[in-house]
Amino acid sequence: MPLDIRNIGVVGAGQMGIGICHVCALSGRSVHLVDVDTEQLDRAMAAVDHYLGRQVSKGLLTEAEKDEAFKRITFGSDVAAFKDRDLVIEAATEDEQIKKGVYKEVCPHLKPEALLATNTSSISVTRLAAQTDRPEKFIGMHFMYPAPMLDLVELIRGIATAPETFRIVEDLVLKLGKTPVSVEDFSAFIVNRILMPMVNEAIYALYEGVASVKAIDTAMKLGCRHPMGPLELADFIGLDFCLAVMNTLNEGLADTKYRPCPLLVKYVEAGWLGRKTGRGFYDYSGDEPEPTR
Repeated sequence: MPLDIRNIGVVGAGQMGIGICHVCALSGRSVHLVDVDTEQLDRAMAAVDHYLGRQVSKGLLTEAEKDEAFKRITFGSDVAAFKDRDLVIEAATEDEQIKKGVYKEVCPHLKPEALLATNTSSISVTRLAAQTDRPEKFIGMHFMYPAPMLDLVELIRGIATAPETFRIVEDLVLKLGKTPVSVEDFSAFIVNRILMPMVNEAIYALYEGVASVKAIDTAMKLGCRHPMGPLELADFIGLDFCLAVMNTLNEGLADTKYRPCPLLVKYVEAGWLGRKTGRGFYDYSGDEPEPTR
């Protein structure tokens, strides 16, 4: 196995994939980002340039450091380009079948010693690893969103993950300037197992008429010193993602306390997914977000 990860591949040019590329490039690693949607790749390229530029404007990077980091990232739609990668991180949609399809395409192009990681936030790492040709070299590597801003990376061993795989990836996380925590392979791991039921309970409070959107968010911000209220946070994360995690918890742990709130289900069915669609528990069409209930 490679003792030091220098060449990294990332699958999925969504917000998580973009953030992971950003972090890895700033640490001096070569990164290749792959997505089947070429228009999304163009958006990803512009987004990385934008986020690096913001760091320059804040005095966190020099213009020269920004340019060097951006040059380390390449973009493409062919997974065959991963043939020289030491590690490939899958950051596809939080859908088990989509992720399994990614591994089927990627694995034949990896060198034998290459490691494979998933950025899943809730799906069994053991189950995903079993769909690859290298379960002992497979690990969960869950970056928080947004990856450039948050320091935590959850490292999840599947039942077959080799100790050496864990050690190498843990070392990489430290070199990326992040803090790794070791997590057992249970549904939603640590952060989302605790966070999403809180968000779901806030939605239940709204659904049952306990309080309004604004009141719930204000209470949690002022009463618990949370930087964002739970409904505001749900909109920021994406209500479809919140529902996916709650469904994973509900199915994986078989406890009624993880049942998704019917109101969350309705919002997702309506396409009200939060900030990314312009409407969720808040309406984002105006100058300031306005509660929708």
